[in-house]
Amino acid sequence: ALPALMATMAAGRNAVLVAPPGAGKTTLVPLALMDAPWRGDQRILMLEPRRLATRAAATRMASLIGEQVGRTVGFRTRIDSAASAETRIEVVTEGLLVRRLQSDPGLEGVAVVILDEIHERSLESDLALALCLDLQRMLRPELRLLAMSATADGARLSTLMQAEVIESAGRMFPVKVEHAKRDIAAIRELPDAMARAIRAALAEHDGDILAFLPGMGEIRRTQAALDRCGALVLPLHGELPVAEQDRALRPADTRRVVLATSIAETSLTVPGVRIVVDGGWRRTPRLDQATGLTRLATVRISRAAAEQRAGRAGREAEGVAIRLWSTALHRGLPPFDRPEILEAELSSLVLDCAAWGTAPADLPFQDRPTAGALAAAGALLTELGALDAEGRITPTGQDM
Repeated sequence: ALPALMATMAAGRNAVLVAPPGAGKTTLVPLALMDAPWRGDQRILMLEPRRLATRAAATRMASLIGEQVGRTVGFRTRIDSAASAETRIEVVTEGLLVRRLQSDPGLEGVAVVILDEIHERSLESDLALALCLDLQRMLRPELRLLAMSATADGARLSTLMQAEVIESAGRMFPVKVEHAKRDIAAIRELPDAMARAIRAALAEHDGDILAFLPGMGEIRRTQAALDRCGALVLPLHGELPVAEQDRALRPADTRRVVLATSIAETSLTVPGVRIVVDGGWRRTPRLDQATGLTRLATVRISRAAAEQRAGRAGREAEGVAIRLWSTALHRGLPPFDRPEILEAELSSLVLDCAAWGTAPADLPFQDRPTAGALAAAGALLTELGALDAEGRITPTGQDM
């Protein structure tokens, strides 16, 4: 797929690259674009949805060209960074791109923005794409945009971005999918059911196990239930120190069971994993109508997310994905996760749009936020003194 992608971008077009998990989107595409004549000496900016994936992607690309991270390939997250004057591929988290656009609305010195895992549809990734498209339309027509995903709706994205869709079949190893005969009745039963499934998988299959759980509480309870299971049990979630996260991503001398949140769903290869055990739940922001604030809810994943998770088992060899729900329930799952922009409280988005200088209704979002949610966010920001009566950002709003 790379020659078709290079030709599209050489013609100055935006592109949408759809390729399965493990095809090499995250690590091979930015390195290929490094040699493009149109890049000149400008940077390639790549967006990742999570800090762990940001650091891992940059480290992997640097190793592929025989360098330490921070030289040609670097990264920046809210809590750490490795970049220098010679950095030409910079991997950043979504929030940092929005901040950079606010402080440098022209994205000076950037030739292309790559939005990886575009299907995740977080509030910040939707806003980042909308702001980049607005920048391209108003100020930087030569800026190129590339959206990448294994499960995105390519046709819909191509219309929004006026982009060429390039698809790659990839060469993932086959993954056998097994469904449970019965569904778990309540989320509180998940840790015990997960521990039983992991013990059975250790006995029946070879290789390390990557297990998906919705949050830290379920990870801790599953870890306790796996005491003396004969494998090294490691947690993997966003609140862990960097050294502990890296430990879960390194091979070990013994069999490993990595208990992860959806942090490991995309953009990561966990070495040695041949088995995925999927609990089928995730934590996601939801607007609480009673309080007007966003809270984290535990919900069923979509079929697209289940596909992403199963793909983790086929990165290095044939694998198996064990789903702790029935085939009947699977048929009833939504095809894609619901975008955060339709579920969350929107005051941060409205404030960012006010700082940018374009109303949310005038920005090219994949899904338009509802008028009611925008009005409620605007009223809150006005009451807090962040916006004036005309909806313009105030000095207080700039500080916020």
